[in-house]
Amino acid sequence: MTKSFLGYLAIAAALALGQQQQRPGETPPGEQRPAQQARPQNEGARNEGPKAEPESFPEPKESVTHHTTSLRGRTLHYTATAARMPVTDAEGKTEARMFYVAYTLDNAGPRRPLTFAFNGGPGSATIWLHMGAFGPKRVKLMPNGFMPAPPFEWEDNQNTLLDRSDLVFVDAIGTGYSRAVTQDLGKKFYDLQGDIAAFGEFIRLYLQKNSRWTSPLYLAGESYGTTRAAGLSGYLIDHGIALNGIVLISTILNFQTASFTTGNDLPYILYLPTYTMTALYHHRLAPELEKDPESLRAEVEKWATTDYTLALQKGDSLSAAERDSVADHLSRYTGLPKHYIEQLNLRVDLSHFDTELLRGKEEIVGRLDGRFTGPAQSAVEQRPEFDPSEAAIRPPYTSVFGDYVKQELGFQTDMTYYVLGGGIGRWDYDVSGWSGFADTSAALRHAFAKNPYMHVFIAEGMYDAATPYFAVDYTFDHMGLTAQAHKNISKDHFNAGHMVYIDNASMEKLRDDIDRQYETATPSQ
Repeated sequence: MTKSFLGYLAIAAALALGQQQQRPGETPPGEQRPAQQARPQNEGARNEGPKAEPESFPEPKESVTHHTTSLRGRTLHYTATAARMPVTDAEGKTEARMFYVAYTLDNAGPRRPLTFAFNGGPGSATIWLHMGAFGPKRVKLMPNGFMPAPPFEWEDNQNTLLDRSDLVFVDAIGTGYSRAVTQDLGKKFYDLQGDIAAFGEFIRLYLQKNSRWTSPLYLAGESYGTTRAAGLSGYLIDHGIALNGIVLISTILNFQTASFTTGNDLPYILYLPTYTMTALYHHRLAPELEKDPESLRAEVEKWATTDYTLALQKGDSLSAAERDSVADHLSRYTGLPKHYIEQLNLRVDLSHFDTELLRGKEEIVGRLDGRFTGPAQSAVEQRPEFDPSEAAIRPPYTSVFGDYVKQELGFQTDMTYYVLGGGIGRWDYDVSGWSGFADTSAALRHAFAKNPYMHVFIAEGMYDAATPYFAVDYTFDHMGLTAQAHKNISKDHFNAGHMVYIDNASMEKLRDDIDRQYETATPSQ
């Protein structure tokens, strides 16, 4: 087992090329299937299809409460607003209601920075960034990040961003308490562009209703939330709303980089450094490779983008000697048996890696955090039955938020809070580009072109196999950005997985990184 856990929503199962819709949670993560595209998914969630607004539940009332929190020796006085914002059509007819929790520092004024935060999935509520990373309260876990014995509790969050910015945590339609009014209307929002438009309208409405048009504006997204944030940056600038900064945690913008599909060799290259770091953590590599992890990582990155890339491009024309050399290198860098790699045609997808790395111990490796392990279902398993890193986190977050939103925030409703899946229908990834893969990197490039003042910070977990760090680097190196735009992009690596903030040391490091972004991107008052 690991010293730090992690887990939850994920990215990179599969969407058939040309097939415009899939149900979140249908395909296990990392499974290799012919002619499929990676898609974000709520790991562990199995969606039951779209839900209409429950007529038996009255519309919950907006709740405004006042609080204090202790933060690094300071006492912050703030107001919390929990409510559902109506999203209307052009004629003013309500089509959906988006649940949000806003935290505003008392007596701070309308020009204070304002950050909109959201998780991804698609199909995940924004419970994780809210109660794990940036909100004034956080779920209390064991010191090493493992799940404590129930009942669960919350505590003051010493790394909340509330001293830097007002915060608005928003649930996508079909997640949390956010709902489309009818089942048919839900289809409008269960796709890439409809989701972006809904969040864009929510932000416009929030700025208008709360007189926050002059606030420096930020987005913070995680997982598919980074896909949304990139798309939103382009959408907002086209609607006259310029961002000061974006925080991207566990990022995926171009889904080709994480799609184990026939004919797409890119993910086999880009996942390799993450495989190496995970194998190194579990001591599955040769002892001499453990002496200098950073040098090893640089070595693997170089080999992956040179010799390995050329070998995969040759395909069946690869000579026997070249094939043997590639198999030797992959075995050395992944800890997997050479004959096993040869059987996989020199292409190790995530499911096979996660089930094979610790087969001798009858354990599987976590997808969201490769340091985490769980019992294998069988000795011949080729696809993980579950993700051990997701299994440990959902119970404490679910129960703590259920209590917190009612007792602390005063939001009263008997509606189901959809944490992971269960509330949205089939998701349309709007695969309309030449590549056949969803991609919002062009929208982010568009936002940089129109707004040269925007800054982006990228947080990358070394053991994250849902959104592997090398794939993120590849995406940003292939966006066609100007030199000035690249100067406005910063990133940091974390000894963690998908949820880099679960580990206390990583969360403190993340907070310092985001502090620097606020200092750089926020104009002096």
